[in-house]
Amino acid sequence: MQPKEISLEFGTVYIHENILIAKLNEGILFDLESNQKLLDIGSEVFQNENYAYISHRVNSYAVDPMVYIESASAKNLKAIAVVSENEMTRRNAEEVEKKFYKDNNCFEAFQTLEEAVRWIETRI
Repeated sequence: MQPKEISLEFGTVYIHENILIAKLNEGILFDLESNQKLLDIGSEVFQNENYAYISHRVNSYAVDPMVYIESASAKNLKAIAVVSENEMTRRNAEEVEKKFYKDNNCFEAFQTLEEAVRWIETRI
């Protein structure tokens, strides 16, 4: 299945079978307003089906950790993965961002997209 692509002012979202993958723009602040747009897309696309979110961090940007508290309230969002080749980005996700997500077992950081997808398949 060819993923559907949605361009937003802060990045691009790719919709796969049960996964939203976002590549956000260099230098942005990913805040509550931007996160709500992604949650709305997830809710609309997947409706009552379980899905996961992958933050594919090919660019450098800041994340307001409060987005994870907001994301935890999305009933059918079952897992969040951060993918980055940068070890410092992965470590920051694991040591800081993960603490804000209510279910630590459903938030992980990976070096490759393939690793993240394999992990997600065990969570949905």
